[in-house]
Amino acid sequence: MSLQFLGMAGSLRTKSTNRGLLRAAQAHLPEGVTMDVAELLDVPFYNADLSEKPAAVTRVLTQLAAADALVLACPEYNYSLAPALKNMLDWASREPDNALLAGKPVAILGAGGGMGTSRAQYHLRQVCVYLDLHPLNKPEVFANAFAGGFNDSGDLHDERLLALVAAQMQALKDWTLRLRA
Repeated sequence: MSLQFLGMAGSLRTKSTNRGLLRAAQAHLPEGVTMDVAELLDVPFYNADLSEKPAAVTRVLTQLAAADALVLACPEYNYSLAPALKNMLDWASREPDNALLAGKPVAILGAGGGMGTSRAQYHLRQVCVYLDLHPLNKPEVFANAFAGGFNDSGDLHDERLLALVAAQMQALKDWTLRLRA
């Protein structure tokens, strides 16, 4: 059985360490898993007054519909999650019956200063409760983006963190299969 993951990074910067975490996740997927990464750069803020969904929103909603599980790279902005990531979750939650999110397994990881993105990840977990997403509890991935584990392009090269990301992707595969049973 093959599984499709969808990665979304809250950071819009090309050289973002959170995007780097998604690249590391893609490179360390377990057998039978593939992962696309959604581009959120051109997704406008949610606005119920729009009569038609913008093309960028439709593109990501299509990716969400095809995904068996989500991998959310969560930067921390002012002790909370980044608006780009929250905004896309808001768009997706407006689909009838929350069909694109409800019951979907999710792994959360993040890179930031000091404690990584622990506060933002815990806040994102609260959002997941409301959206009926099913976050993976362990392993948690909190990466310090400024401790030398990433290169100037935002790519992860710290072997300990790479192993942790690989373990999280295996755990997400197992969690996804368990929830399907």
